[in-house]
Amino acid sequence: MVEFLNLLLQHTITMMAIVDPLGVSAIMLSLLPQNTTKEAINKIAFKATMTIIVAFFVVLATGNFLLNLFGIEIDSLKVMGGIVLLLTAIKMVQGSIESKNQTEEEREEAIKNDEFSVIPLGIPITFGPGIFATIIILRGQSMDATSLFALVLAYLIVALCVYLSFKNSIYIRKYLGITGQKIVSRLMGLIVGAIAVQFVVGGITTLVHHYM
Repeated sequence: MVEFLNLLLQHTITMMAIVDPLGVSAIMLSLLPQNTTKEAINKIAFKATMTIIVAFFVVLATGNFLLNLFGIEIDSLKVMGGIVLLLTAIKMVQGSIESKNQTEEEREEAIKNDEFSVIPLGIPITFGPGIFATIIILRGQSMDATSLFALVLAYLIVALCVYLSFKNSIYIRKYLGITGQKIVSRLMGLIVGAIAVQFVVGGITTLVHHYM
């Protein structure tokens, strides 16, 4: 039980830092037209959350298959995934996470057609290459049903936080302000950077021992 809780906490913190619910909620607001209603935001929050949950289970189910198909070792993916995470972390710390440039008319049309919830908000803004690589790495490290369940439960907790952040994004911006959200995002960037370094160092160390 203690091992399960430790894994759950570790996976939750890792993925929470990478996804950064408060940061992506700020990006969501920046992409939405100023006249977007609370009802529309609630709908977007739900569909975006369902998108990242479906994406998670697709990656979880096919991750090992893709590795075996292309003959990629999990430690090689650790190194590459760590580099991707490091680049993401640098953008987070610098506050330069890019958003998709759209006109007000294009945004309103995307919202009406439910496109915005899936792309770009769900994928790739919330579920980007960083969390993609992390899920495959953590899946490769899950050797039994208990550790796999801890990974699934941790991601569902993160997805719930994403949903609550999206749903209450207007209030979060009101109380934290743009500056507060940027500070949180930069702090998350530091954590993501540290996780990235651990992935790279761990992967390189194992590969060196394996091939030398």
